[in-house]
Amino acid sequence: MLVQPPLSLYIHIPWCVQKCPYCDFNSHALKADIDEANYIRHLLLDLDKDIKRFNIDRPLYSIFIGGGTPSLFSANAINTLLAEVFKRFPKHPDENFKVEVTMEANPGTVEADKFKGFKEAGVNRLSIGVQSFESDKLIKLGRIHDNKQAIRAAEIAKECGIDSFNLDLMHGLEQQSIEGALDDLRQAIALKPNHLSWYQLTIEPNTSFYSKPPTLPEDEVLWDIQEQGFELLKSSGYQQYEISAYSNGEKYQCRHNLNYWQNGDYLGIGCGAHGKITDQGTIYRTVKVKHPKGYMDDEREHLDHAHEVATTERPFEYMMNRLRLFKPFTLNDYQQATGLPAETVEPALNTAKNKQLVSQTGEQWQVTATGHRYLNDLLSLFL
Repeated sequence: MLVQPPLSLYIHIPWCVQKCPYCDFNSHALKADIDEANYIRHLLLDLDKDIKRFNIDRPLYSIFIGGGTPSLFSANAINTLLAEVFKRFPKHPDENFKVEVTMEANPGTVEADKFKGFKEAGVNRLSIGVQSFESDKLIKLGRIHDNKQAIRAAEIAKECGIDSFNLDLMHGLEQQSIEGALDDLRQAIALKPNHLSWYQLTIEPNTSFYSKPPTLPEDEVLWDIQEQGFELLKSSGYQQYEISAYSNGEKYQCRHNLNYWQNGDYLGIGCGAHGKITDQGTIYRTVKVKHPKGYMDDEREHLDHAHEVATTERPFEYMMNRLRLFKPFTLNDYQQATGLPAETVEPALNTAKNKQLVSQTGEQWQVTATGHRYLNDLLSLFL
């Protein structure tokens, strides 16, 4: 039986100072002042339509404000936005439950000084896009901050009393040595974030790096960086709970991303935002109009398209998300998330077990270290 999962909200703010050469997200370099009030008006209209479209009447589990660079918005604008969002959803039945509200931010001084205002607006988790602490690497990545600003942003996040903050850090950068990558990681750990997202730079289509690829480290060096980085994080008290996510205990795991990976529901509002909603036994996916000009056109719909997820697509969708996690799952979890019988996925799981890509302990299934290393091969079994 398909069970209605927790509900999250993703809010996309598409503007940034300049487009980074590795970025394949829907972001647009800022060419004029942002009309914050008008964009927020459209975000709320978009949200109202989704609530009506899918008969939403359940509390929020988490909110994630991503981009682009959401921290370009003023604290007053974020306060207005969040206040209006919360008016549209019932309160959680547990009075002590606190909705996780994450906001992405860049370490430039102007944005960092706003952190206290964002906290007062209702943001209780910051995700700071550091990427590296090496000046030459930051320049090659197209970042507009330097290492001192990155360090200061983390310090301000702690000083302003935010509940939790994450540092985003890349490895496998152009001509990066093992020691250089580990030095980046040591600096991040020294700043004592509650959460670290540490992941390898990948070259994506439709990016500047794709048309002019940088010289990245050899595979052997990349593997050594990962192996030694894992050990450094573990010895520093960080627990890996997802392929690229580490936290100081379960309390600081990113609730919003966990909802994605556990096949939860989420509304997506804003330019190019994606959503996934379970409504009366049917799973829908939505995509919003991508360009700000079209999204804020009063004569157009915010919804670009929506489609029903076919039952044949559900096994792969479930595994594509769930196998990123280190926590085991059961076939009952699978049945509740997809509404499909266990037989639709058992043959592929058994094949994966024979290839030592997953392990089974009683009713629990878990990805092995080999499975995470060759995740694409593992996922292909469920296509």
